[in-house]
Amino acid sequence: MKLSASGEDYLEAVLILGHRMKHVRAIDVSQYLGYAKTSVSHGLRLLREGGLLTRDTDGYLYLTEAGLETAEKIYAKHRFFTQWLIESGIAPDTAEKDACRMEHAISEESFQKLMQALDHSQEVSECEIFEEEA
Repeated sequence: MKLSASGEDYLEAVLILGHRMKHVRAIDVSQYLGYAKTSVSHGLRLLREGGLLTRDTDGYLYLTEAGLETAEKIYAKHRFFTQWLIESGIAPDTAEKDACRMEHAISEESFQKLMQALDHSQEVSECEIFEEEA
């Protein structure tokens, strides 16, 4: 499934919110991203149809195995670019915004080569990924 930038944002939001709270709903994703609920609902439906997300009868969202793998890759890019920009002297709020745009634009191949060139480890533990978000 080819994802749009907003689809990637939705997956990333479900991943992050899932580590913060017991259950994630569409309204939580909407509030977290600051997007209209109707837009989020439509995007989440497309992700469910694409096999990346499920929703139970109570409306709680869950990443499928493929969705989790995709969300983790997106979030790893986000964290990498945010950290790299901050270390380069960019203000944290600007680094966060720019990292969000960069994570969508770079291919997986280019991202891996860039990480290797900058001598960063590809493996980041889940604890390291989410401790700054809490």
